Amino acid sequence: MIVRFGYVAMSVTVQNASPSKTMTMASFNKIGDREAAIRKLERIAAENLHNTLRLLRHNRASDIQVYRFSSKLIPLATHQDLRDWDPFQALAADFAEVGDYVKANKMRVSFHPDHFTVLSTPRPEVLQSSIHDLKYHGAMLEAMGLSAEAKNNIHIGGAYGDKVTSGQRFVEQVSALDLSLRERLTLENDDKTFNAVETLEACKITGLPMVLDIHHQWVNNEGEKPWELWPDILDTWKGELAQAGSSADHPLPPKIHASSPKSEKDPRGHADGVLMEPLLTFLRNIAGYTDRIDVMLEAKLKDEALFGLMNELRLQEDNGVKVLDGASIEITP
Repeated sequence: MIVRFGYVAMSVTVQNASPSKTMTMASFNKIGDREAAIRKLERIAAENLHNTLRLLRHNRASDIQVYRFSSKLIPLATHQDLRDWDPFQALAADFAEVGDYVKANKMRVSFHPDHFTVLSTPRPEVLQSSIHDLKYHGAMLEAMGLSAEAKNNIHIGGAYGDKVTSGQRFVEQVSALDLSLRERLTLENDDKTFNAVETLEACKITGLPMVLDIHHQWVNNEGEKPWELWPDILDTWKGELAQAGSSADHPLPPKIHASSPKSEKDPRGHADGVLMEPLLTFLRNIAGYTDRIDVMLEAKLKDEALFGLMNELRLQEDNGVKVLDGASIEITP
């Protein structure tokens, strides 16, 4: 089984390359001239996209093919006071350059809309805001010219005092989304509310691929081992062959999230790095089920955590692990 590792948004090793520079609404209003303020927002967004391209070049040089974009590429993009602003025309060339680089280097990219994007909500205004946020993320991927293989990963959301009803409402509200939004979604188990078993059930009903977060599963489970769920989780990715336009020879590999607890007192928080052993144990247990898997590392030290993990994995080369390059390995079942 070939395993590719990726990281989230920011680089620790590339200096002055934040893709998330922003402006507050208070600062926007202080400018006085609305058009001038909008032009400033667009300049900041262009710089964020330029830095994103710098990070992608860094990733290519480091053999990293899996990457999550920052959701903050366009400052204030979803603010209700700027609903009449369409930044995509001004940023078309910048987005296209990022997308062209992704496609030319066959990278797997994604977004993870924040926790305010909840489709289990009983409140119509929150649902509309969540849909608006999904449209924003979808519009960025479309502006990059990327197919539905580029995903927006979300959680089910809150229980609102009745988890069963909230789960059913999530299914109904996902099913009502436009196909252009729905085909880009993946669904992840969370660390407090909807566990892996419950998330898997929602994926079976909605047809969404499941991104298993093994850290979340460790702190929120029903007593199962994470690899015990893997055959059914793998089934949720089979539809990606037709849905994302992948070829039969190169389907979209399943993806998981991996991180380590920050401390005993804060088991849900993310540590700076990723402990090798729990992750490697999981990968060994699923190696007989699939040929490929992508692992998004959600560590505080970002790409530096990835490099540290690869250094540890190199010491396992006599133990069924073969290092293929700077960010991928092969595991023998």
